[in-house]
Amino acid sequence: MDSRDTDWDGVRLHVVTGKGGTGKTTVAAALALALAAGGRKVLLVEVEGRQGIAQIFDLPPLPYEERKIAVAPGGGDVYALAIDPEEAMLEYMEMFYGMRRAGRALTKMGIVDFATTVAPGFRDVLVTGKTTEAVRRRAKNGRRVYDAVVLDAPPTGRITRFLNVTQEVAGLAKVGPIKNHSELVSGVVKSPETAVHFITLLEEMPVQETLDGIAELRSAGLPPGGVFINMVRESLLPQAVLDTAVKGRFDVGELVLGLKAAGLSDGADATALAESLAEEVVEHARRTELEHAERETLAGATLPRYELPLLADGVDLAGLYELAESIRTQGAA
Repeated sequence: MDSRDTDWDGVRLHVVTGKGGTGKTTVAAALALALAAGGRKVLLVEVEGRQGIAQIFDLPPLPYEERKIAVAPGGGDVYALAIDPEEAMLEYMEMFYGMRRAGRALTKMGIVDFATTVAPGFRDVLVTGKTTEAVRRRAKNGRRVYDAVVLDAPPTGRITRFLNVTQEVAGLAKVGPIKNHSELVSGVVKSPETAVHFITLLEEMPVQETLDGIAELRSAGLPPGGVFINMVRESLLPQAVLDTAVKGRFDVGELVLGLKAAGLSDGADATALAESLAEEVVEHARRTELEHAERETLAGATLPRYELPLLADGVDLAGLYELAESIRTQGAA
């Protein structure tokens, strides 16, 4: 993490985005666990219809309802919701027009698909509206039902359009429930209660897409949060060795002597093995140098940065809790 302190206490909606392949859904799930730790109640939401949350937590496909899926360290609860745009449309029609039955008839006719195809911004209003409703919802005692909501959002290339709902429906409705609803959603999304986090890898394309996404978000007046650098591999070699390898001065002879002294090989076999190992060391050193450069590039975004380890055994439930602990240790939850 960088040197700046982070305070997410006022944030209730954590939007998680990232380029495909960066582990966006995994980090969103780990963040939800981290935020719930210590007795809090957190809702984890997905909107892309991939059932990614169910897969990560090794559960059957999730229905369109909020249900408890995990217990966080310290007794907190994580609930999940897989938003179905069609069901969200039915809720919307009942809420504003009292037309749920008519809405079901319209879905059979394909009107919902037609409407969201002609005006894709309307679909985004439906799913973000359902999410922000969970953020605003209060129990009878006046307390918020959820301490935080984590939204596993669309990829970086679409995140600004997805969240900028007021502009997206501007041509669809000038007055009425749709406009009022989009303004209510926008009021939450653009408030200090929301932070948009970017997931990236230490590779050129994900880093550049992250920087572009942050710039677009800021231009739209939307609130960037932090940058989570995922799948970070620690170097197992001293910096002096890496510096030497990058410059092409790696001494294969010394490696041969070391292998022989360790009794690992001798003669021609030792030389062949040393040359193979030297190639791997040089490749590792060059990758480490490139990763360092990408870290410096990300620093230009002036956002809090957090590093999550590459899990050698893959991301199972134990790995998910390990990532959540790393997030907590770095002060991101």
